[in-house]
Amino acid sequence: MKRWGDVSQDAAEHLTAGSVLDHAEMAVVVTDRFSNLLYWNPFAERLFGRPGTSGPRDPSLSLGIMEKDHPLAVELSKHVLKGGVWEGTFDVRRGDGTIIYVRAQAVPLRHPSGAVTGIVITAREAMRSNEREKDRFGLLERIGERLAGSLYVEETLKRVAEMLVPQFADHCFIELMEEGRLVRRVSTHVQGWSPPADTWAPIGAEIRYPAGHYVDTALRRQETILVEDFAQTSYPSTGEANTRLAAEIGMTSAIVAPLCVRGEILGLMYLGLSNLTDRRSPHYDAFDRDFVGAIATRVALAVDNALLFEEERHTAESFQKHLLPRALPQLDGLEIAVRYYPAAPLASHGQGIQTQVGGDWYDVIPLSAGRVGIVIGDVEGRGAKAAAVMGQLRAALRAFAQDDKPPAEILARLDEWTRIIATPEQDESGADISIPPIVTCQYLVYDAWSRQLSFANAGHAPPLLLIGDTCTELDIREVGQPLGVRAKGLHADLVYKEETRTLPRGAALLLYTDGLVDRRPLRDADGHPPEVEETLSQLCRKLIEITDASVERIADVATVAVPGEIDDDMAILVIRSSAEDLDVEERTFPAQPIMVGEARRMALEAFVGWNVPEERAELACLLVSEVVTNVVLHAATASIPRRELTMDGPPLPFDESWDVPGFEDEIVNEKEFTLRLRRGRESVWVEVFDQDLRLPRIRSAGENDEGGRGLYLVDQLARRWGSRPTKEGKAVWFEIPTRSR
Repeated sequence: MKRWGDVSQDAAEHLTAGSVLDHAEMAVVVTDRFSNLLYWNPFAERLFGRPGTSGPRDPSLSLGIMEKDHPLAVELSKHVLKGGVWEGTFDVRRGDGTIIYVRAQAVPLRHPSGAVTGIVITAREAMRSNEREKDRFGLLERIGERLAGSLYVEETLKRVAEMLVPQFADHCFIELMEEGRLVRRVSTHVQGWSPPADTWAPIGAEIRYPAGHYVDTALRRQETILVEDFAQTSYPSTGEANTRLAAEIGMTSAIVAPLCVRGEILGLMYLGLSNLTDRRSPHYDAFDRDFVGAIATRVALAVDNALLFEEERHTAESFQKHLLPRALPQLDGLEIAVRYYPAAPLASHGQGIQTQVGGDWYDVIPLSAGRVGIVIGDVEGRGAKAAAVMGQLRAALRAFAQDDKPPAEILARLDEWTRIIATPEQDESGADISIPPIVTCQYLVYDAWSRQLSFANAGHAPPLLLIGDTCTELDIREVGQPLGVRAKGLHADLVYKEETRTLPRGAALLLYTDGLVDRRPLRDADGHPPEVEETLSQLCRKLIEITDASVERIADVATVAVPGEIDDDMAILVIRSSAEDLDVEERTFPAQPIMVGEARRMALEAFVGWNVPEERAELACLLVSEVVTNVVLHAATASIPRRELTMDGPPLPFDESWDVPGFEDEIVNEKEFTLRLRRGRESVWVEVFDQDLRLPRIRSAGENDEGGRGLYLVDQLARRWGSRPTKEGKAVWFEIPTRSR
């Protein structure tokens, strides 16, 4: 008689270590100290898939451990190689693309001498063992971690489906309430199978469950409902096609969990088992019901957070976009394209949930005589406060621009405005310590007829100039400080300087904010972005390939030219000058009454040559007469800037110094005006220049007054009119549409 534990010689031959491990219903993996794969039993192959056969393998790749868990795998290796033991759960993506959750234990592999020579890993699929209680808490923790980083509803629902199919279910439906209706948002099934058309409702369809159906019961009671075995129960049918398909695939069991938050039902999660897979148990039990209920609670919170975040983000984006121009004006001799993109959320980067809208803005402002003001700017910071500051600055700049002042003067006034809108703050002593917002801005004025570009810069990145097959930064010699940082006592005229360039025919100009080149993945390990020259070079290489494309195409390519996720909100404005010269006529006349008729005759000839309709041409000529007459009448009383008189020879005595022949005649003959006519697609522009510094204004004429009605007629008959100061005096302008109103 043999004692307990004695075995025959035949049995002993089958109890070798290799034989036992071959039959073990648990994965066993052995690696050396350098993580090279040394041993892999048959169950590990079934669990993880077939490993490579050519030499040692990295276990993180062979086991299919997902990338987000690689740092954890490295840490546990270090811990075990020091003699410790580790136990936990990994997310594993198998060769067929399915995701499973694996419970693993790692212990050190020791040499007889006691030295640690490797790692022994034992693993099994979570929830497929008798230790379900332990697995449940581990898996719920992993599910919570994955859902915590999800900020969008679609992304959240997708992650839920990946976690549950095929790990825990063969079929997963998630339906959300939308305006009182249940709408299917997820329909996920085991790999390689999908429901035939016209059977189970597709994504986006409204779902209705009859009274008495187990889903209807779950929603009414707001509790998780288990259908342990469909063969032993019956419920109202949701449709003949649905019932027939459920019978064909052998639906065996189901769990329905309502998604409830703060007493409100957001929707439901439906998990089902069928004969499409071979499982140890084809039925759910009460333990599974409680587990799914716990999962549903976490899913409901994640969905609610995602819905709230999307609503907040949508509100902030709408606020931002409504502060930007809704439509761009149609301008003569200029093509324009704009883009605005808010940054992606930073929740997964340790900065909390942020809507990421900010203070980037652009604007296109029609000015006098077809000229256009172009602006791009960036308010420091993010969120609604930055957007609100941006809105105030944009409105202020639009108002300042209507005065037709030089760009440097516009920026100087805007700099003062940033100090006015600063949030009032005081220190303990009551002293004002308000800190103005910091804003970078560039303001340009473009004249399409002369192709002259005047601009001033307040610390903003220079635009990119695209000409032919070249892409370079616009040469800016004077880059002033950002708005809001000018030192006290330093006059703004010393900070912001005006410069002028002439754009070549067909040249394109790309204005942008720093979100275009500062992308998140491009930062190094310390969070620092690469050199600006590097990203600009990459951007220019892409733009050079499409310099002749439309401005819309250039804007689209620029948006994606620098790889990576947008780390800051981004504004882009692209303009292109006309390849053809625009029609213009210009002539200077003496400021004499007889010249009023000559000016009118010149205008009429130009309008006839441009095929302006007769009615429109006559109206324009009438207003030309009124404006020129006004200039001539006031020329007699206008102050003429004194000229510097230079003469050869020794200085004259005091009593003879102003007795120079012809000097008085030169003063009188100096009074003159210039008439400039411009034709656009739908309008003609008239400008009259003179040396009088006084700007015209409409005045009320009495009933018996002979004059005083000229500007009133201009105001009533022209589409727009105005005046602006020039270096020599002023310009009065008006616009007449060439089409009848």
